Amino acid sequence: MKHWFTKNMSVAMLAFISFQAQAGSTPKVYDLSKYGIVPNTGQNSSATIQQAIQKVVTEAGKTNPIVIKFKKGRYDFHAEGAQKKVYYISNHDQDNPKTVGLALEHMDNVTIDGQGSDFIFHGRMLPISLIENQNVSLKNIHIDFEQPQICQVKILENDVAAGVITYQTAPWVTYAIKDSTFYNTGEGWEMKPTSGIAFEEKTKHIVYNTSDIAVGTSRVIEVSKGIIKAPWKNEKLIPGAVVAMRSWHRPNPGIFVHKGKNTRLENISVHYSEGMGLLAQLTEDIYLEKFNVSMRGKNDPRYFTAQADATHFSGCKGVIVSNNGLYENMMDDAINIHGTYLKIIKKIDDHTLLARYMQEQSFGFDWGYVGDSVQFIQSKTMELWDNKNSIQAIKVIREKESDPIMDFEIKFSKALDAYIDPTQLDIGIENLTWTPAVEFKGNTVRNNRARGALFSTPQKTVVENNLFDHTSGTAILLCGDSNGWYETGSCRDITIKNNKFINALTNMFQFTNAVISIYPEIPDLKNQKKYFHSGIKIENNYFETFDKPILYAKSVDGITFRNNKIKTNTEYPAFHWNKNAILFERVVNTDIENNTIDGKPLEQAFHAEIKK
Repeated sequence: MKHWFTKNMSVAMLAFISFQAQAGSTPKVYDLSKYGIVPNTGQNSSATIQQAIQKVVTEAGKTNPIVIKFKKGRYDFHAEGAQKKVYYISNHDQDNPKTVGLALEHMDNVTIDGQGSDFIFHGRMLPISLIENQNVSLKNIHIDFEQPQICQVKILENDVAAGVITYQTAPWVTYAIKDSTFYNTGEGWEMKPTSGIAFEEKTKHIVYNTSDIAVGTSRVIEVSKGIIKAPWKNEKLIPGAVVAMRSWHRPNPGIFVHKGKNTRLENISVHYSEGMGLLAQLTEDIYLEKFNVSMRGKNDPRYFTAQADATHFSGCKGVIVSNNGLYENMMDDAINIHGTYLKIIKKIDDHTLLARYMQEQSFGFDWGYVGDSVQFIQSKTMELWDNKNSIQAIKVIREKESDPIMDFEIKFSKALDAYIDPTQLDIGIENLTWTPAVEFKGNTVRNNRARGALFSTPQKTVVENNLFDHTSGTAILLCGDSNGWYETGSCRDITIKNNKFINALTNMFQFTNAVISIYPEIPDLKNQKKYFHSGIKIENNYFETFDKPILYAKSVDGITFRNNKIKTNTEYPAFHWNKNAILFERVVNTDIENNTIDGKPLEQAFHAEIKK
C-alpha cells in the first residue's frame, strides 16, 4: 500500500480494488425475509435478527462470500433479548456490560445490506458492533433512537433581568420533575442535563460566542405539559433559540469496530448515538463511503446528532478512507485519528518496562504486539527520541483475568538507553506500527460543537475538497498530547488542499487558536529543543471569515501555506483573542507565499506575528 502511495494513485480506488479482490468469487445473496425477518411490525427484533444472521452465516460457511439483505422498512431493537457484551471502547465510558442491538463477530466475507432500512433502537444500547471480522461490509442503513438522551428544548421567554427562562420541550421528549429538578427520561433510563449547546432556530448554526452553556434544570416549575419555567440567566438565548441539553456521558458509539480487517461502511447514516457515531480501534484498513452522522434532511425537527465525535479512530493501521460523508450538529469533532501513549511507570531492567494506560476513557484493550515498532517521547517537552525500538514480548499485568487491561510489561528487542528513566522524566511510548495513512475527501462538516477534523498520524494524510461550514471552533486541528488525553502523535506528511472554510471560530473550545490550528499540548515549550510536527502543506484553500486568525502553528519544522484565498465578511463581530492572520510559535522552515485576503496580498493586509 505504501508503494502505491508513491505513485500518486487514489487511495479510494485502491481501497475499492483491494476490498473487491479480498471478497473472492461472486457472493451468494440471502434474503432475510425468508428467515422470518420482516419490517414494520413494531415488535422487538433484537433476538430474532441476531439469530437469523447467525443462521445464514453458519449455512454459508466461513469462507464463502455472502450478501445478507433486509427488506426495506423499519426494524425496532430493545434491550430485552439483546446480547450483553463486555467491550472496552476507546474514548468512551468504560461501563460494562454493553447492551448490543446487533453483534457481528468473527465473520469473514459478509455484506449486510439494509436496502435503506431504519434500525431504531430503544433505551440505552450500542446499536452495531463489528468484532474481529475480515472483509465485512455494512451498507444502506439508517441508525437512530426513539428517545435520544439529549433533551431538545425551545426558548419561549427570557426575562434577563429576573434571570428566568421559560422553555418548551420538543414533542418526542419525555421527562420527570422530582424535588423541582428536571430529568430527561426514556426506556430504562433518566438523566439530569448538566450543560447545553444553543442553536439558531432557522440556520441550525450554534449560537455565536456561547460555547457550552449552563442549563435550567434545577428549581423548575411546570407551567403546563411540556412548558417549563426555570432560574436560568443567559441573555444570548433569545426566544426561538433551540438548546440541546445534555450530560457528559458517552457509554456507546453508534457503530463499534474492533480488530477488524478490510471493513467497509457505505451509505450508512447515524442520526443519533450516545457517544461517537463510529468508533474503530485496533483495525486495519477501513473505508467509509457516504458515511453520515446527520439529521434526516432539512426538515428534521432535531438540532443534534451524536453526543460526541461523528467518527473516531484509535490505534488503527493500514488506511483510513473517509469520502463523501456528511457530518453535522454533533457534539464534538467530525473525525479524530490518533493512537494512545502509554506512560512508563517503572524500568524493570535495561530491556523491560512497565507501562500504563492513563486516560480514564482509554483502557481495557490491546496496545501492541510482538514485532511492533515503538518510539519514546519526553512528555513535558513533547520531544521524540531518535532511537526507535521494537517489542520482543508484551504481557498484560493484572490481578484477575476479568480486570480491565491497564498495565503492560514490555520487553524490547534492543537495550533501552539510559535516559529512558521514569524516575527522572515523564515518558510516553508510541506504537508506530499501528498508525494509519488517511484520505479525507469530499466531506461536509457543519454546525457542530468543538472542532472539525483532527489528524495525529505520521503516515501520509490527504485532506482535500471538503467543506467546513460553521464548525464552531477550529476547522482542522493537528494535535498530540502525552499529558492529558494521551493521544499520539506527530504529523510528518499531511496535505490540506482545495478545501472551503466558512465562518469557523464562532465559539471558543480547547485548542481553537485559528481556523487551522496546529496545537500539540506542550507544557514546557520554552525548554523544547526539537519540533513535534513537520511536513505540513496547506495549499489552494478558500476561507470565508469574520475574524482574523487563519493559521496557528506551534512546534513545527517545515510548513507551507501557499495559494490560499481569504475573503472577509461581517456576519459576526470579531472576538477572538488571536488578532493575527498567521501566528507561529517555535516554527522553522516556512514557505508562505501567494496568499490573498479580499484580493490583496496577505502580507499587505496583515503583518503576521511570527515567534521562533
